[in-house]
Amino acid sequence: MRHYLFMPTFFIASILFCQSESLVFDPPYSGTIFIDPDIITEEDISTFIEAPYAGQGVRTMYDRRVNDWITVTAYLFDATFNDGITSEIQVNPEFGSSDSAFIEAEKYGIEIGRLPTALRDEVETVWIHRGTQPFGGGNNNILIHIGQALNYINDGILEETLVHEAAHTSLDANHAASSGWLTAQTIDGEFISTYAQDYPDQEDIAESFLPYLAIRYRSDRIDQSTFEIITQTIPNRIQYFDDQLFNLYPITTLANEDGPSRINYSIHQNYPNPFNPITKLDYSIPEKSLVSIVIYDILGNQVKTLINQTQDAGYKSVIWDATNDYGKPVSAGIYLYQIQAGEYISTKKMVLLK
Repeated sequence: MRHYLFMPTFFIASILFCQSESLVFDPPYSGTIFIDPDIITEEDISTFIEAPYAGQGVRTMYDRRVNDWITVTAYLFDATFNDGITSEIQVNPEFGSSDSAFIEAEKYGIEIGRLPTALRDEVETVWIHRGTQPFGGGNNNILIHIGQALNYINDGILEETLVHEAAHTSLDANHAASSGWLTAQTIDGEFISTYAQDYPDQEDIAESFLPYLAIRYRSDRIDQSTFEIITQTIPNRIQYFDDQLFNLYPITTLANEDGPSRINYSIHQNYPNPFNPITKLDYSIPEKSLVSIVIYDILGNQVKTLINQTQDAGYKSVIWDATNDYGKPVSAGIYLYQIQAGEYISTKKMVLLK
């Protein structure tokens, strides 16, 4: 299953370290679109506004059924999204009428609208055909075959597949061969999937971005085992994505009058959990705020203040070493950690083992 097959013009990196004998770990997944069907669902918000019919026009599209480019008089729809992004949806004339084509354009416009802004930035066109061939990404485009889309829908992974393909379209050109990304690959020393390992210069960004969304913004939708596998396998790639401060609206939103925020107030499940004796807490703040992070025992007694200071906006982390706090050894058991930043308050549980 190789999604990116047409005109891979910008992949220039050669990840030599993956051929090294020092790489002994098998990837935990075959492909990451299968790790969980609930990372993005049809119940989630879509930024899609409308896709009115704009008439027919001659367009050159890629069709996997012939594995070649075709030139057709496509049905055209001008899709708009509430973050200002626009795309032309081009529907193969095989659908027979503008009304039938509109059904497909609107359906997939809504689904694409669930993807974060950063993944739609470079999506200038969407191609829609019949057929059961895999989707595709790249060339400022997302390629859809609706027969295969039904298979993805039945498996619950339509949105996850669109994330993968849109990552090709909007992220690969700027990140796949960047020194920061290649360094993160090298330091991690592993790949999240066999697909990424087999095509490290073409698939690693797309294969890693969906797991990143899962652990950073959908940790409540995945199980602890999945969270641990991802964070253990690609921690430096995760940090790389954090450092980019991608606009992830509407997955992350902050309700205000200034429009979408790049990030939201949040604190994630500590990692590792359970732990002994050191664990890491990741959190984010969308604006300069007074931040307090405090550890409590299960009875509500304060155990440790980790943070109590004004911090600039961004993705943050703090380490708790539970070896000895306030001059006293810390007992095994359940602990609570609470963040307060602005008007935001959130509390989560963690388990210390001895």
